[in-house]
Amino acid sequence: MFVVTGRIWSTGGGVSTAAVTAPAKTRRTPGTLRYALILGGLSAFAPLSIDMYLPALPRMADDLHSSAPTLQLTLTAFIIGLALGQLIAGPLSDSLGRRRPLLAGLVLYAVASVLCAVSPTAELLIAGRSVQALGAAAGMVIARACVRDLFAGTAMTKFFSMLMLVSGLAPILAPVIGGQVLRLTSWRGVFVVLAVFGAVLLVAAALVMPETLPADRRRPARIGSTLRGYGVLLRDRSFVGYALSAGLMFAGLFAYISASSFVLQDVYGLSPQEYSLVFGANGLGIVIAGQVNGRIVGRVRERTLLTVGLSASAAGGAGVLAAALAGLPLGVLLAPLLVMVSSIGLVMPNASSLALAEHPHNAGAASALLGVMQFAVGGLATPLVSIGGEASAVPMGVVMAASAVVALVVFGTLTRQRTR
Repeated sequence: MFVVTGRIWSTGGGVSTAAVTAPAKTRRTPGTLRYALILGGLSAFAPLSIDMYLPALPRMADDLHSSAPTLQLTLTAFIIGLALGQLIAGPLSDSLGRRRPLLAGLVLYAVASVLCAVSPTAELLIAGRSVQALGAAAGMVIARACVRDLFAGTAMTKFFSMLMLVSGLAPILAPVIGGQVLRLTSWRGVFVVLAVFGAVLLVAAALVMPETLPADRRRPARIGSTLRGYGVLLRDRSFVGYALSAGLMFAGLFAYISASSFVLQDVYGLSPQEYSLVFGANGLGIVIAGQVNGRIVGRVRERTLLTVGLSASAAGGAGVLAAALAGLPLGVLLAPLLVMVSSIGLVMPNASSLALAEHPHNAGAASALLGVMQFAVGGLATPLVSIGGEASAVPMGVVMAASAVVALVVFGTLTRQRTR
């Protein structure tokens, strides 16, 4: 990254219009793996915090003398807290800078994880998960905002693709780590591991991460200005199009995560070990697609890659639905399922980069709204899948196909091609 006539030019070819007034000494390019590991770890908070403890829910119900529906509220509380936390942390980081809200969020996450580990009742556990989600939200939303502060154009997309290598492994490793922890200790040990994870990221961020938002680019923390900022974002057709496309892709992914265990084991007869292999292969597909995206972006435009990813997702979703409706063998179902899930690795880096590109001066709020749309729209998939029951792959196929096709339509309708 170097300075030419007052502008910061990214080595990836993009121009950071946000950096026109920022002194060069305030901007550092995180070209090392350690920055990607920290920001990727922050992006992995949600899958780790959700997937690691799910196998322990039956034990938790017995230990806390509670019902399964009550324990499932711990997941609902976390998702709601994650959405609300992003709406708060994003604008706050636009006002105070990135470091202070980030470090405060990591402290909150680590402390809340310890409180979850020692909770004597389900009600206290639900409260602890809500607080834990607020800390996780700060890490996730500020990680995206930091990338927007530091990069522009294809360089930003390349770095988002690099983050996929770290955050994409989280859904693969979380169930494995959770299972191994449960072999050694109780469900409380899962939250101890999460507390340690948060503490390690806290130390790493405090020692390594610089402040990426100079003081002269910060915005006053006022409710009115925050709401106006969200209004500007919601009136931007392109931003809404990219964010909704990403959210609909999350809906397809959530449908897969929530239903695939029942579909592949109960309907198609896979053992838990075989299911883990399929789940891991699909997760690896996300990582590989993300790394391919990072290699070719710059030679191929982000919008083109996003179009390819959304089209592949729609084709894969349609294939899953067709295989389910026709009752075709498992191998026929798994091929389009791999295509559908792997396309996340193409869609998310490009959708995130394009959504944030035009909003450098309120990157925190834009990152927050992007995350909220992903989890709000994506969270609708779980109840939709459950409506159709667990004895067929058709409900999963319907939700996956519909979300992918609608994502492609939304992208084509709301977004517009801009000349870089």
